[in-house]
Amino acid sequence: MKVVIQRVSKASVTIENEKVASIGNGLLVLLGIVNEDSHTDIDWLCNKITNLRIFGDENGVMNKSLIDVDGDVIVVSQFTLHATTKKGNRPSYIKAAKPNIAIPLYENFIEKLQTVLGKLIQSGKFGANMQVELINDGPVTIIIDTKNKV
Repeated sequence: MKVVIQRVSKASVTIENEKVASIGNGLLVLLGIVNEDSHTDIDWLCNKITNLRIFGDENGVMNKSLIDVDGDVIVVSQFTLHATTKKGNRPSYIKAAKPNIAIPLYENFIEKLQTVLGKLIQSGKFGANMQVELINDGPVTIIIDTKNKV
């Protein structure tokens, strides 16, 4: 699994002119899934995301986690995170998992994140054309790939 995590002061997802997700302070998580991903990746990634100390403390130092600040989360599926661009000018998405593999893992990721945080996690819709708006706070953007844990 690969994620792009953006610390936001606000973010939203709109599908077909309907706002389906909206948060204030928290994280926008773009999630890409490959065939080799598993529940072990989900567990590790959810723990990492919720405990990353990327929110400011009383001195403005990034020393607080999503849990510490009681932040919210929007998760958006994004197969393009696994684009291969070595040949030509048209990205290849062959590494991205097909929906029959990706959808259950995407849904399990959201469920696990909800369990860890103890609150509702908002999301986009898998496979939909989404308009994602955000105000990146900092800016703080972190990329994590579960294939690079060590």
